[in-house]
Amino acid sequence: MTEIELLIDFHKNAKRQGPGSSADTLKALNLIGISKNKNLKIADIGCGSGAQTITLAENIDGQITAVDLFPDFLRKLEMKAKAKGLKNRIKTLEKSMDKLDFEQKKLDIIWSEGAIYNMGFEAGIKSWKKFLKPGGYLSVSEITWLTDKRPEEIEKYWNNEYLEIDTASNKFKVLEKNGFTPAGYFYLPQSSWLDNYYNPIEDRFENFLKRHNHSKTAEKIVENEKKEIQIYRKYKEYLSYGFYIAKKVEN
Repeated sequence: MTEIELLIDFHKNAKRQGPGSSADTLKALNLIGISKNKNLKIADIGCGSGAQTITLAENIDGQITAVDLFPDFLRKLEMKAKAKGLKNRIKTLEKSMDKLDFEQKKLDIIWSEGAIYNMGFEAGIKSWKKFLKPGGYLSVSEITWLTDKRPEEIEKYWNNEYLEIDTASNKFKVLEKNGFTPAGYFYLPQSSWLDNYYNPIEDRFENFLKRHNHSKTAEKIVENEKKEIQIYRKYKEYLSYGFYIAKKVEN
């Protein structure tokens, strides 16, 4: 198996493919200033196996298009939606987030939890903006510094992983520059990282390595995950996912 195939295998049965919680999703949803009781059109981009997609579908009246590049994740979401009686509210779309072809100015909300980094924060905003109605909302979570200065070790680690990591104030400047008005912000609590993401990852290491006969690639994936977890636990006061809610300027 290739490295990407192994990564999918490692994450596909997880409840979440990134930090977060139903409470985080609902908190962001409640910061959006439009009625949840009308037929909204929503795109959840980079949905993974769709933990947040299910939460959205349970709490709004509308149609959600859940987008992901990997069919294994979408199949998991389809199974969950069927089991919860939400199949008619969620449509899956296997597509790269940088090749979307939604109709322009038709979506009420674009949602993306922990996934926009695959394109880059500004590139994603610029690419997706045209799909939103004037006055529509963008709601994304993005890795964010919580302080202006950080220890060198974590600064070096995350700048190597993702050059667009920045403070919330600078992220909002990017949103404003690209035609959005800030509507809300909060950062994810440590429980959303540890209880909901990293601890379950650690629980899967042993079976994953056994399943793949301790191949070099599988061991490399585990070592990379261990390094990220170790860095987070050591420096968790300095970063989190910031949840950014912004309204498209009506023009």
